[in-house]
Amino acid sequence: MGTTQFTQVEKIFLQQAGIDRMSTQMPYITVENFPKLGMLASLRFLEWVNENPNGVISLPTGKTSEYFIKYTHFFLENWDNKKGQDLLNAHGLSGIKKPDLSGLQFVQTDEFYPISPKQHNSFCNYVEKYFIEGFGLDKSKALLINSDEIVLADGKSYNEVFPNLTIDLSLRFREAKSPAELLQQKSILCIDDWCSAYEQKIREKGGIGFWLGSIGPDGHVAFNTRGSDHFSTTRLTATNFETQAVAAGDLGGIEISRNRLVITIGLETITFNPDVVAIVFAAGEAKADVIKDALENQPSNKYPASCLHKMPNSRFYLTNGAAVKLEDSIEKYYQTGEWTHQKTERAVIDLCPKINKFGHRITLEDLKADKYCSMIPDLNEGTVQSVIDSITAKFNKGMERESNQVFYHTGPHHDDIMLGIMPHTNRQLRDASNELHFSVLTSGFTAVINQYVVDLLTETLSLISDRKIEMIYFPDFFEEGYKGKWDKDIYHYLDSVAANNEAEKRRGVCHRLVRSIVQTWEVKNEQQLISTIIEILDTLKNSYDGSKNPPKIQRLKGMLREMEEELVWAHFGVPVKNVHHLRLGFYQGDIFTEQPDSNRDVLPILEEFRKYKPTVISLAMDPEGSGPDTHYKVLKAIAAAVKEWKKEEDLSKLRVIGYRNVWFRYHPSDTEVIAPVSLNALSILDSSFTECYLSQVNASFPSYQLDGKFSHLTQRVWVEQLKQIQLLLGKNFFYQHEKPLVRATHGLIYFRELSVDQFLQQADDLEKSMEGVAI
Repeated sequence: MGTTQFTQVEKIFLQQAGIDRMSTQMPYITVENFPKLGMLASLRFLEWVNENPNGVISLPTGKTSEYFIKYTHFFLENWDNKKGQDLLNAHGLSGIKKPDLSGLQFVQTDEFYPISPKQHNSFCNYVEKYFIEGFGLDKSKALLINSDEIVLADGKSYNEVFPNLTIDLSLRFREAKSPAELLQQKSILCIDDWCSAYEQKIREKGGIGFWLGSIGPDGHVAFNTRGSDHFSTTRLTATNFETQAVAAGDLGGIEISRNRLVITIGLETITFNPDVVAIVFAAGEAKADVIKDALENQPSNKYPASCLHKMPNSRFYLTNGAAVKLEDSIEKYYQTGEWTHQKTERAVIDLCPKINKFGHRITLEDLKADKYCSMIPDLNEGTVQSVIDSITAKFNKGMERESNQVFYHTGPHHDDIMLGIMPHTNRQLRDASNELHFSVLTSGFTAVINQYVVDLLTETLSLISDRKIEMIYFPDFFEEGYKGKWDKDIYHYLDSVAANNEAEKRRGVCHRLVRSIVQTWEVKNEQQLISTIIEILDTLKNSYDGSKNPPKIQRLKGMLREMEEELVWAHFGVPVKNVHHLRLGFYQGDIFTEQPDSNRDVLPILEEFRKYKPTVISLAMDPEGSGPDTHYKVLKAIAAAVKEWKKEEDLSKLRVIGYRNVWFRYHPSDTEVIAPVSLNALSILDSSFTECYLSQVNASFPSYQLDGKFSHLTQRVWVEQLKQIQLLLGKNFFYQHEKPLVRATHGLIYFRELSVDQFLQQADDLEKSMEGVAI
């Protein structure tokens, strides 16, 4: 990697990280948490601006920028007072005059095309709001990608040229087959010329001096997806599935992002200036694989960020979670702190696939030859067996039958519990002495696309016209009647599932939709119901995809998701009254969400605990609190509620289950329980997901890991986890086992089981790791 010249700011953060050697292809700095990542990026930015007050900058849009923006504001607003000076002095910026950002020349990195800059989900809008206005930059010095200002053939607008906003790039190379295609072909060439001119303007400025950007799930920087040429320039281009899946949240669904092109600066645009300070910053374990690929491999088009290896001032700024798979991080894990059996488990389990051997065939020589197994104290012939024994004990724990328990299962979003631990909850439900509650803590409205609601409302109007929503003709329906028989909607729907009657299933959902509208809009009669539905339809049809809905429509979307959750658990006879919808207030669908509030968000959970007195609580326990952000905030609120409840009750016997689903995976060494999953459980998971999560079955907001339903991705995770344990225990452990449940095992779930004190300690550690300084 050669000798790296770190700046004053970077030296201090390096020292705090305790990094004394790096084996990567380019330098990186790690920090404990997401807020501190923003703080590091902000201080380095201000350090650079102090030396380059008229420099050319390019800053990122999206959620990763949250604390970069907040800290930049904090420092600029507190530069001359004690609060600001103490922090600046502590981080290498002492004795420096407050920088003036008005001389900076901003370059927008990328944008969807076409998209109106008036839309809140356009990057141009973000840049103007948070950087031009927010940082006080001079707009006249900025280069922006504004779709409205890109001149197309015959002076027409993009809505006229591309009426469905879909662009066929094959027109660059093939003959146009109609007047409409000819106009589109000419316009594509106009856009290409605009991109070339944009590139030229950047180069005339000497190139970008300070570039800060995030990294995508395929390793993309800007919109330079996997496979991009390291000598690429500004261009109109298509994206890949991983990028489209991430963009679905911005654009209102994969249906739109799959067909939307982008304009992006190229990789050579970033590296054109040989002195560019080019920083990739990333948070969370979900990014760990692409970080490892970008930092540890030789430069390759397969890894777009590897184009930065040659740049002397390039860096990766990472949270510990994002860096967790780097060889340096793995080595540090084994070499620091006391050696535990957990480390022995991890080293032996990871050795099996490394040398492609089953656990019982690993020899003492194999252990001694491995970099990490060789570190195990008192290494002997029984070491592997000790791991086989401890993993078997975790598996046996996952098969224990439980009775006379009160389970309170929580999910940040609808479907989180199902995708986390459904096969395990199914076994709990089989014992009638157990009482089970399923609680979803947020409304989940952002996962419902406008078109789904439009289709349902249109169908509801048709059913009302045909007098097929009979309940609205009952005398007291609009006063009190709508409040009753919510269980009946659920039972009616599942009857229709059993009968394979699609029309009746839809009618069942429309029944619930009507109840929800009457409740939310306080509808008093049939005519008002019809006019309200028409009004909602008008609002949705006149909204752009990905726009923020009015509060009542957000609530309606959330209530549709709530019905879906009730349907899932009704498969197993769980009544509607045992499925709870807390709708915590921090969840508002904004790009930067609020932190949980004790009265608004913690008290409702505490009241549930007081009321039902659970003996077991489950929750999504994701690492580091980044991506999905809501998971961490829900965990924080639950921990606060448990802490308060502990003051009132003896919770020494309360157990806390920490599960993960498709977003993060546990290593088996990190868990206390391994639970079996049968083919029957996999079938129930998929069928109930498909039949119940109607707004999600088309996967409008899919994981970047799979182009399909979340239930299919969950199945893949559980099957891969089985393979991991089969390699240690041997396949014959399963198919020759004395218990039918083990012989029927074709997947595994890993989860934590903690005491209250252990859970609160974990939550405290996570909260400390997430706390920002000063802001």
